[in-house]
Amino acid sequence: MNAVFSLTRLRAMLAKEFIQMRRDRVTFAMMLGVPLMLLVLFGFAINTNPKHLPAALVTAHQGPYERAIVAALEATGYYHFTHVGISATEGDALLARGDVSFVVTIPADFDRRVDRGDHPTLLIEADATDPSASSGAVSTLGTVAQEALQHEEGTEAQAAAQKASQVEVVTHLRYNPEGVTQYNIVPGLLGVILQMTMVMMTSMALTRETERGTMENLLAMPASPLEIMLGKVLPFFAVGAVQLTVILVAAKVLFQVPFVGSLWLLLSGVLIFVMALVLLGYTISTLSRTQMQAMQLTFFFFLPSILLSGFMFPFQGMPLWAQDLGEALPLTHFLRLVRAVMLKGAGFTDVRPTLAALIAFVVIFAVLALTRFRRTLD
Repeated sequence: MNAVFSLTRLRAMLAKEFIQMRRDRVTFAMMLGVPLMLLVLFGFAINTNPKHLPAALVTAHQGPYERAIVAALEATGYYHFTHVGISATEGDALLARGDVSFVVTIPADFDRRVDRGDHPTLLIEADATDPSASSGAVSTLGTVAQEALQHEEGTEAQAAAQKASQVEVVTHLRYNPEGVTQYNIVPGLLGVILQMTMVMMTSMALTRETERGTMENLLAMPASPLEIMLGKVLPFFAVGAVQLTVILVAAKVLFQVPFVGSLWLLLSGVLIFVMALVLLGYTISTLSRTQMQAMQLTFFFFLPSILLSGFMFPFQGMPLWAQDLGEALPLTHFLRLVRAVMLKGAGFTDVRPTLAALIAFVVIFAVLALTRFRRTLD
């Protein structure tokens, strides 16, 4: 009669499990890769207090006081002036496209009005679609003008302080003046939910056929790889349409998220984004042998998309290498599109670069899917 417990049998079972774990390379990579990815992203890439945000300066004259205020804003560490001496129209366009986070407007007679003590006004417009990204920079504006003019006057500290107290800094929070977090989160959830469901369901399309033993029948059909791919991915557009409707209705009814842009422009962007997602999922299915592997690879792609796209953390607050990685993710560009259309009322010209990037993802993923498609099960 066999003993209740045997070290020999236990060693055999452990050896068998380690061998099986070593052969399942996808699972083994997930066990090592996910903790390492989280450590790197949260340790180096994530920053909830972004610095060096891009800003634009609207002024017709750059006198000593204007230069002192610009230097003082940059000295706070929050502002980095990438566009100087532009017009108000150009500033509005940059803010609408998301190219800058702030537009600083200094009147042409600012120097003269400061010298006369005539209460000049300094206007700073902030892109408040993401309140957490602009809150730190806005909070420093209270003493910027005073410190800038005191530094400019040098030895005339008393007179400078008197003049500085007469400068009024007006902050205009654009697109989300109340700083409602839902206005930023709910539109972003549209992209996150679509990516989570579209990529996961599509990635299991071919692997399910292989596991059920019906892949041979599919390969025996007189159909080209393109026809098979379209037959697998097009039905998921109906699922995406249902999700889109539910999220948009909930955003309007439950969260009162404003929709000031073109619905047709948003739908066009969603269509391109969903096409890129289902093609990505199809590509993942060609790399996987089981549905479990497909789900693991989907999660490995989904995690950096959530952290590096600007959904949870300010995109501008990440280091440049993390922003470069974020630019290689479709979700990053879609979040810019949906927030620009819904909250800013952006037109086709404003979102044209974003649409071009999404179309490029569609082409890349389609080529990869067709290239990876195998006519045999070997």
